Amino acid sequence: MAHTCIYWFRKGLRLHDNPALIAALRDCKEFYPVFILDPYLYHNTRVGNNRGRFLIGALKDLDCSLRNLNSRLFVVRGKPEDVFPKLFNKWKVTKLAYEYDTEPYSLSRDEKVTKLAKEHGVEVIYKISHTLYDINRIIEENNGKTPLTYNRLQAIVKTLGPPKRPVAAPTKEDMKDVKTPCSDSHEKEYGILTLEELHLDTTSLKEELFPGGEQEALRRLDEHMKRTAWVCNFEKPQTSPNSLSPSTTVLSPYVTFGCLSARTFWWRLRDVYQGKKHSDPPVSLHGQLLWREFFYTASVGIPNFNKMEGNPVCTQVDWDTNPEYLAAWREGRTGFPFIDAIMTQLRQEGWIHHLARHSVACFLTRGDLWINWEEGQKVFEELLLDGDWALNAGNWQWLSASTFFHQFFRVYSPVAFGKKTDKNGDYIKKYLPLLKKFPAEYIYEPWKAPRSVQQAAGCIVGKDYPHPIVQHEVISKKNIQRMKQAYAKRSPDTSESSSKKQGLKRRTPSAIDMFNKKKRVK
Repeated sequence: MAHTCIYWFRKGLRLHDNPALIAALRDCKEFYPVFILDPYLYHNTRVGNNRGRFLIGALKDLDCSLRNLNSRLFVVRGKPEDVFPKLFNKWKVTKLAYEYDTEPYSLSRDEKVTKLAKEHGVEVIYKISHTLYDINRIIEENNGKTPLTYNRLQAIVKTLGPPKRPVAAPTKEDMKDVKTPCSDSHEKEYGILTLEELHLDTTSLKEELFPGGEQEALRRLDEHMKRTAWVCNFEKPQTSPNSLSPSTTVLSPYVTFGCLSARTFWWRLRDVYQGKKHSDPPVSLHGQLLWREFFYTASVGIPNFNKMEGNPVCTQVDWDTNPEYLAAWREGRTGFPFIDAIMTQLRQEGWIHHLARHSVACFLTRGDLWINWEEGQKVFEELLLDGDWALNAGNWQWLSASTFFHQFFRVYSPVAFGKKTDKNGDYIKKYLPLLKKFPAEYIYEPWKAPRSVQQAAGCIVGKDYPHPIVQHEVISKKNIQRMKQAYAKRSPDTSESSSKKQGLKRRTPSAIDMFNKKKRVK
């Protein structure tokens, strides 16, 4: 039977390694590639300017690739459960295919759409390709329990073997008997969305350093894979949080939106590693993809994963509510130049180094401001190009020492940490040009500069740049004690002793440990 098929693009905005797309084209005579602008995802949740621009770039690129196959993208506006019945009837659809997604909203949405499809006699096909493995299988292999440590996840995937090999993108040959019916009003009815349509402020956008799209993702992947020695020697904690150009791959946004398949990335790395000495997980590039898998697995197996309350593995902390502190942190005016420079880079470019994320997350939560990690999670969701739901929630729990990581007494200094890799403060000068005339000895602590030095630099602390909003040395010690009290109140289920009983004791070194080691970890 020849089908009329809709392929529903959501996160996997690519043609390569898209098994559900290949399945959609099998026995297909009429083909409609669809992206739905779901008001829940793009109006009710936080989509910042850079993130919105990246999405539009990815959709334009996808449309271009589809046109090369004599097809095109249909961007449809509305709730999926409202949109699909109309499309099923209008196009006489008999098959619907999509890439599986594990987020709670996605699962409930897909359940509704699948039910509607069945009511309309439409066959539904989905395939797993957004993650390296079937996440539910990982949990099954761990006796139905969520692995709470990276080491445990590693042990499980070792028994599963390497991820499946990626599948090739469809070719013109695959499409030779497939038609995409299209009317003259296509652009008006189904055209690519605009920044204005996403209600984004186009005036504040700066140069686009990381353009969205599959072609750009594959180009960047090729570029990095040519750096054989760099790839083999890569150890994440040894990279610099404040280099003036990224010291890591910045492929994470492309993996988040599915412009780059995680499996393609994995196997390309495997090819580079073949027969050579190379770093290993957790610090290698393979290790980074496994970290992604770890947080995805946790997000599927742990209820209320993006919240503190109702999250069974999360320490319940009596965080303060302080809108002034939160706004100062978000807007880069805490009075600590290293922190403010990071938050400025985040707002301007949509990306910051992982150790920079560690620093500002620790500062907001257990280190200095004692604000709930959920507030930081919201800001990152809006501003990060790679603001992945599962990874964002998991990392904020880790960095606030609420879940996974329990060495709450290890606190990032908002002064000393940045100096390790940038003594002159060039990074601060780039993102906070107001401070660029301060000598190196005061650039991290401008409030300590004599008045004459401040005047010579053209920046008076307290007038042109804020005083520090807290005294780090004092408040961090007080917060360690508060964290200690929160730990003392924890139920046995969330304690480290419980993890030990399950054989899940965390043995992966912290980023601070790794970064501070003088010798490279092999």
